[in-house]
Formats: sequence, C-alpha cells, structure tokens
Amino acid sequence: MKNIQMVDLRSQYEKIKTEINTGIQEVIDTTSFIKGKKVTDFQQALESYLNVKHVIPVGNGTDALQIALMALGLKPGDEVITPTFTFIATAEVVALLGLTPVVVDVDFDTFNISLESLRKAITPKTKAIVPVHLFGQNADMEGILALAKEHNLFVVEDACQSVGSVYTFSDGSQVQSGCMGDIGCTSFFPSKNLGCFGDGGAIFTNNDELAANMRAIANHGMVVRYYHDIVGINSRLDSIQAAVLEVKLKYLNNYISGRQTAATYYNTTFAGNEKIIIPAQSSNSTHVFHQYTLKLNDVNRADLIKFLTEKGIPAMIYYPVPLHLQKAYRDNRYKAGDFPIAEKLCDCVLSLPMHTELTEEQLKYITRNVLEFINN
Repeated sequence: MKNIQMVDLRSQYEKIKTEINTGIQEVIDTTSFIKGKKVTDFQQALESYLNVKHVIPVGNGTDALQIALMALGLKPGDEVITPTFTFIATAEVVALLGLTPVVVDVDFDTFNISLESLRKAITPKTKAIVPVHLFGQNADMEGILALAKEHNLFVVEDACQSVGSVYTFSDGSQVQSGCMGDIGCTSFFPSKNLGCFGDGGAIFTNNDELAANMRAIANHGMVVRYYHDIVGINSRLDSIQAAVLEVKLKYLNNYISGRQTAATYYNTTFAGNEKIIIPAQSSNSTHVFHQYTLKLNDVNRADLIKFLTEKGIPAMIYYPVPLHLQKAYRDNRYKAGDFPIAEKLCDCVLSLPMHTELTEEQLKYITRNVLEFINN
C-alpha cells in the first residue's frame, strides 16, 4: 500500500503532469511572469465557473481578506464579527487594519458561525460580518444576509476552504460559495481543493465599484500607471501559479467528487459508533470536504494520534485553540468559557487524511485502525 498522506499532491500532479508542464512552459517561453495572459485566462475561467462578475487574483488568501476589508472604507474602531473557531487569518487582517475583531461562537454540528451568537454580537459599531465556510460547506448564508440587511452591514465571505460548494436558498436559487455576500475571498494554498504550487488567492464580487476599488488596492492603489489615488498594497497572482490553476480548475468538480466519495466511506464505516460523531451535512449546502473532521466522544485524542502515527496514518487538529484564547488576540472582553461550543470543539476535533487520491485500500486501513483504538 502507498504511504498515506493528509494531502497527496504528488499523485494528483502525476495525473495532469503533461498539462501542468505545458502551461508552465508557456509562461517561461513568453517570460510574462507577472500579469501575463495566463492570469487573465484563469481569471475569466474562474468567473465562468463561479458565475460571478468579477474575480480579482491576488497573492494569497490572507491578502484577499485584507484587500476586501480595505475596500469597504471602514474606520479604526469599527467592529467586524467573525467566528472564534477558525484559522487565525480572519481576525488577523481585522486587527492589522486597526478595526475591532468581535468573535462569536459556532454551531456544534456544522462548525460554522452560530446565527444566534452572531445576532447577539451586533452593536451600533458593527460594520461587517466575515462568515467562514469551514472545512468545505457554507454557513447559514440566508440567515446571515438577512441580519446584514436588517442592520446595514457588509458581508465578506471567507471561502478559503469551500470553493466549489453550492448554497441553496429557500426560494430554490443556488449560488456558489463566496458569491453571496458583498465580497468573497479564497486561498489557492497547495492543499486546498483548488490549489496552486505556491501561494495564491482571489477575491470575488458582483459589485462593479468594489471590484474596481479592490483591483486598485491590490496594485499599490494605482489605476493609471504611477498615479496612486488610494493607499494600496502589492498583491498579485503570478503567471506560473495561474497556469497551474487554469489546468486544475478543469478538474475541480472531479476533485470534489473524489473527496465526497472518501467522506462517504468514512461516514459509512464510522456510523453508529457512539465515540465518533461524523461531520454533519447542512441541508442548504453541498460539502466539498476540504477537511474530514470528526468529533471524538470520550476518547483520548492525544493517544489516538500517537497510535495512528505509529501505524503510518497522519491526523491533524484543526484547530486546537479558539481565536479568543490565542495569546496574540487575548482581550479583556473575552475569557475562557465565553464560547463553550468552540472551546469544546477545540478539545475534541480530529481531521483524518482527505484528498482526491485516497484509495479504498488506504481508507479501509485508516478506518480499521481508528476503530481498533476506539473500540479497545
């Protein structure tokens, strides 16, 4: 059996090696390394895939979030609400811009932002909500958008783990993840469902004015060359990464299907075990399984990880510490116990290998060993 990895990028590359190498070689041959044709081609292809008016390719997912918030014209002290159970980048960009991060609890079943907790956190200083579509399925966007409309708030979707996921509204309309709020952001970090061979990211919007503003911000605040109208940053997707993404975008639906098949195997095998809570599926959202994350019940997680490691099975904890208890973001407004669901999740979640190249032999080996430890 082939060695098991959390993400098997090498095997994925081998299947599309000729197309990837050809795309990269085209960039080298033209020497259009920055803002080349491959960037434009990928941008247009992603706009078509997402059915969104504007895609702005940028340097990484964190830049995407920062540029999005910069484009909204927020002022120091304005409050931005985000879940406390997520990767640090979401709060990081809020703090870097001198805004006030306000964190809220999440739903135990879906891991996504709790609508009830969000509603209670809104104050006259609140200006934006940044829901995170964690692990591959969308948050309750219909409820979030209704709250945002009621309180005149911006919505910036963190879709860094959910590109390709589809949300269904109560009227039956379906929209791609990241394309429902004012702005959506994603990352093309190599391990993502749509990942490049380095850093990369993108911003999505259907708002022409916001799109023009974000393009300028990402380009040093410049619209006309060497004339800088606003304060900006330097963030761009390079042509080689765009060449890789242009190829991989064609296979994204296949990658999603492969992950869903692996998740189904896990779910079927673990179903009914009282010590394992399998990932919940939202009724309004498809799940693209960027991560396959279990909740353990009365299981020594550290010992399980050690056992699996000895068996050649990697496992990860996403995430061990919620934002409000991170040293860099400790705040007198929050203390341990304030967000019990997020804190409980940090103590019990465990992510198993999840990628497009998992074989049935590997899945059988992984699940057999998890159950061996848990049932003994």
